Amino acid sequence: MRRAILIMSVLAVGLAIGGYVFFNGERKVPVRYRSAAVERGPVISLVTATGTINPVVSVQVGTQVSGMIKNLHADFNSVVKAGDVVAVIDPEPFKARREQASSNLDMSKANLARARTDLAQRKREMDRVKSLVAQQFVSENDVDVALTNFQAAEAQVNVTGAQVKQAEAALNAAELDLKYTTIRSPVNGIVVARNVEVGQTIAASFATPNLFLIALDLTKMQVDTNVSESDIGGIAEGKEATFTVDAYPGYQFSGTIRQVRLAPINVQNVVTYNVVVNVDNRDLRLKPGMTANVSIVVAQRDAVLKVPNAALRFSPSIASQTDRFVADTKPAKVTASEQTVEIGRGPIAPSRTIWIQGLSGELESIRVQTGISDGLATEILSDEVAEGTLVVVGVDRPRGDRSASELPPGFGTGGQKGSSRNRGT
Repeated sequence: MRRAILIMSVLAVGLAIGGYVFFNGERKVPVRYRSAAVERGPVISLVTATGTINPVVSVQVGTQVSGMIKNLHADFNSVVKAGDVVAVIDPEPFKARREQASSNLDMSKANLARARTDLAQRKREMDRVKSLVAQQFVSENDVDVALTNFQAAEAQVNVTGAQVKQAEAALNAAELDLKYTTIRSPVNGIVVARNVEVGQTIAASFATPNLFLIALDLTKMQVDTNVSESDIGGIAEGKEATFTVDAYPGYQFSGTIRQVRLAPINVQNVVTYNVVVNVDNRDLRLKPGMTANVSIVVAQRDAVLKVPNAALRFSPSIASQTDRFVADTKPAKVTASEQTVEIGRGPIAPSRTIWIQGLSGELESIRVQTGISDGLATEILSDEVAEGTLVVVGVDRPRGDRSASELPPGFGTGGQKGSSRNRGT
């Protein structure tokens, strides 16, 4: 009897525990997915960069002589023509050097004249000795002495002649230095910068000092911008580019790519290339040195199927603890089975996976070939999906049901949203 009562008690406790677990235990919540429709429309792929507005041609005006600035004939924003005087260096020291060089030249010429007179005298003596030696009035030694004196006088003439040329060269250099004290504009243009003041002493011993910066023509400007090596492949000469400057908010300027320079620029292991954009500046609104935010259209497709980039980033995975699907908000890595597919011998179209929800509610994967992207949507090249098809872009769950590890990057437990840049796939 006791055994029967004990067995009945154990069964009753087991049934009670089982009923409690059945009625009050944790139940699986059905997964709800967020979807977006495949649309048809334009896709524009842009490359953005920051650059500086500069004149197409700018000339740095310097000086080849040292001295004190005596006069300035040009200032900021002065319009100058080729040959106009823009500055004058004190010419008095150079005039003194020219006078000294001129007197040295006169002295050298006088020495040359005296050497020539002495040469004529030595020649007459040599001729006289030669005539007397035939009559045996002088010895052969006298003939040798006369010949030696003639040759020495002839050499002296050559020496003094070289000294005259040296003095002439020194005089020419002194006159050239005196000429360089007057600084003239080499081109027609506008003075953008003036780096000297009256009374300032400049030294041109080691490097040529820059006195003025003259822009050849401010009605034609260029934007020098650096484009990273990952984006340079789609940029070519002749493509259009647009840019904005902080001085004119809301206004968009347009230009044309004139040159993609081949010299790489390596800064902290980041390789960029200089892209030059020509800009028409007839209204002179753009000033040298302005910062430009440049957008270059790399590729454009009209009326094509496009899918949100969130659908390409979505990847369902089964969590071991919750036994339900969660959305991976990070971009999916391309595995060996997701190799790109080559179309003929042309460009290679990447193959990606998107997910749709079937009639039974289960997720079904579709492999598609993608084209260009504008950062929000990506072109679909294959025919596996049609316009209007609903593709899964994420998991829709209550805010309180999300754990910190399942929230998208930049979202914390406090519900504050961080800033992030939308990047294309």
